[in-house]
Amino acid sequence: MDIDEFRATLQDVAPPANLGMALLALWWDRQGDWERAHECAQANESDPASAWVHAYLHRKEGDLSNAAYWYRRAGQPVATGKLDAEWESITETLLAG
Repeated sequence: MDIDEFRATLQDVAPPANLGMALLALWWDRQGDWERAHECAQANESDPASAWVHAYLHRKEGDLSNAAYWYRRAGQPVATGKLDAEWESITETLLAG
């Protein structure tokens, strides 16, 4: 699946069945369900991809110290750009495998 195909699924009422938890979190985030997205990101806290999404979600929430912790766990630099650009970057990276 590429980013355009992923975006197309956002029109559906349910996420695609084959998404990993990190991508599932990003899908729920775009649906406006931060809590569900957060639950998905927390499901596998040892996974760097989930930690990265977890960081993004806490940054979006405004909890920057918690976000910084999760960026470190993910091995990613602390993001400072626009949230939409970060969502795109994470999604594209995870879809590329």
